[in-house]
Amino acid sequence: MNELGLILLAYVIGSVPTALIVSKQFFGIDIRDYGSGNMGATNTYRVLGSKFGTIVMAIDMLKGFIASSLWVLLPAYTTPEFYRTNLQIGLGLAAVVGHILPIFAQFRGGKGIATLFGMVLAIQPMVAVYSVAVFLAVLYLTRYVSLSSILASVAFTLLILVIFNEREPLYRIFSIAVALLVVLTHQKNIGRLLRGSESKAAILKYRDRRRMKRMRH
Repeated sequence: MNELGLILLAYVIGSVPTALIVSKQFFGIDIRDYGSGNMGATNTYRVLGSKFGTIVMAIDMLKGFIASSLWVLLPAYTTPEFYRTNLQIGLGLAAVVGHILPIFAQFRGGKGIATLFGMVLAIQPMVAVYSVAVFLAVLYLTRYVSLSSILASVAFTLLILVIFNEREPLYRIFSIAVALLVVLTHQKNIGRLLRGSESKAAILKYRDRRRMKRMRH
């Protein structure tokens, strides 16, 4: 198999409509007909709850990880690292495109954030771990999946450019593009956040109830 074949395979992997499969299998609905109409982890959290939202997020991250790891099928890319990283970025982006425009779901997918994180996990594990930590911390504090995704993507860019000071030009450009892409795809969410109308994920409800009780007393 050559590079083009691997990129097509990565796109097919990314096209697996996780949220759609889960919503139809367990609830008999099309997730795209509810909430924001998006086929991703954020809308799954909002419509189906934290359990299924977490499942969808984990599988969507796995799609990006597997796609970016397909380079192992081409032994010539074992070295040098420059070529391997470039191929991994190409494979990961193909999976992200597959998630956004899935061939198995009438090209109506999600925003690709979880798949993007899975891709980064395969290429730069420590950066991915720190970015996910930012995501989880913001989610715990605010319960806004959209805000968590936006801040995690910004953290990813800062980690690549400043903290780890990645020298590979394509990777630096990619990190900037990630933050811009996430912000652009979350424009509606940003508007709702500013208006205070953004939906919160169905997690930590008991914590919020206890907090409200304390405030009343």
